[in-house]
Amino acid sequence: MAVSVLLVAGVSGCSRLRPKPAAQYVYVTAKQTFLRDRVAAVSNRTATVENGDRLEVLDRGRRFVKVQTAKGEQGWIDEKVVATQDIFDQFEKLKQDHKADPVVASAVVRDEVYMHAKPGRDTERFFRLAEGEKLKLLARATLAKPLPPGTRVAKAAPVPSPVATTTGSGEKALATAAPTIPEEPAPPAMEDWWLVRDSKGDTGWLFSRMMDVDAPDAITRYSEGQRIVGSYVLTKVNDPEAEQDDKNIPIYVTVLSPYKAGLTYDFDQVRVFTWNIKKHRYETGFRDRNIEGYLPVTVTMATDPYGKSPTATTPAPTFSYRVLSDEAGPVVPDPVTGAIVPGKTVVKTYRLEGNLVRRVIQPGTTAAGEAHPQPVSDKKKAAAAKGGKGKKKR
Repeated sequence: MAVSVLLVAGVSGCSRLRPKPAAQYVYVTAKQTFLRDRVAAVSNRTATVENGDRLEVLDRGRRFVKVQTAKGEQGWIDEKVVATQDIFDQFEKLKQDHKADPVVASAVVRDEVYMHAKPGRDTERFFRLAEGEKLKLLARATLAKPLPPGTRVAKAAPVPSPVATTTGSGEKALATAAPTIPEEPAPPAMEDWWLVRDSKGDTGWLFSRMMDVDAPDAITRYSEGQRIVGSYVLTKVNDPEAEQDDKNIPIYVTVLSPYKAGLTYDFDQVRVFTWNIKKHRYETGFRDRNIEGYLPVTVTMATDPYGKSPTATTPAPTFSYRVLSDEAGPVVPDPVTGAIVPGKTVVKTYRLEGNLVRRVIQPGTTAAGEAHPQPVSDKKKAAAAKGGKGKKKR
């Protein structure tokens, strides 16, 4: 009996020393849902949980998980409305990897929508954004739009076979129809995704059609059918007679692009809106068109390092952006990640001096050649070369 008592004590002691299994967690993906006391047609609500809440797993059923909230509330929840720890970790890694990325533009969410761990409609999703949520845009990706289920890709038409014909003498001969070049299939429809950071600092990918770039109404009316990709304040001027309540009027530099997904550049036009104090309205003070530009646009106060006049040595609003060089090859988005990585680029820098925009470039040098999305006529080429812009068709 003494030996039995010792064995029992030893077993119980080992069980006390054995470490408990690590706690498992799931995270709520629904906007809001409830915990229930049982998995049955009739049940009682035991707690309310919201998107992002962490729940400790206590038990698992066929399609439901028994969980406990941070407040100690327990209940069952459908596994369809929770994300695993692995999915949460993917979003946490995105947040850490891109916490120092520069913000290239700001936007507003159109409607309630989920952020995804990767670009693409079928990728894992977690954080749900409310309508009107303010976003910081970090990077763009473009992918082929998924085809609807059952869609077949059209094949090229076969080349016709030789056809038997009859000559004037009654003899048969083979006449081959004129060779036809098979039509190339149409390029796939594309869709754009943006890596975004919300007001809480959470980071993920968002379908571009579910948000609008945050641009003031005062300049969107002058967009001329293009999409404003980003707008940045260069400086402000005071107009005591302006209709606005705030008499300090912002001067903007904007970048624009066509309303088209799948572009291999972020914008094809740069436009500066200056303020006419006499007419109390915005006017175009500068425009750079037909370029293949890439975000970000940097804005700062700087002097002209190549100028010697008092104006040049006085700090003024300065902005810079990159365009594709005419020495670079075609830009092809990564078919898996959708990343757009241009080859050689040219940095263009301009200063706003009063209402005049001047390029900052070393005197006597020819500006590097640039690629163009649309062909440039010989007349424009000659004018550009004479003006020292050095633009060339790729």
